[in-house]
Amino acid sequence: MSIDTTTETAIFERIVLPGEPALGKQAARSLLALEFGLKDLQRMKELAEKARLATLTADEQQEIANYERVGHYLAILQSKARRTLSVADSAD
Repeated sequence: MSIDTTTETAIFERIVLPGEPALGKQAARSLLALEFGLKDLQRMKELAEKARLATLTADEQQEIANYERVGHYLAILQSKARRTLSVADSAD
């Protein structure tokens, strides 16, 4: 199984992660505080249920794909933030 290096997430990861860490401690903490709001969490839950039932419309399939991509981007940023703080803690 090969990994697709041309996806939006793979490209974004190559931009954000090189030369780790390059964030300040406060920026890293701020990134770790980011999360989906309650309205978005509820919508993702609704879409997940419709996906389980195989009743998603084409627009809803696109919407769930958008949530997934944003979640991946957030995970990449938060990974970099955790690494930044880990390096900073070990240097202190």
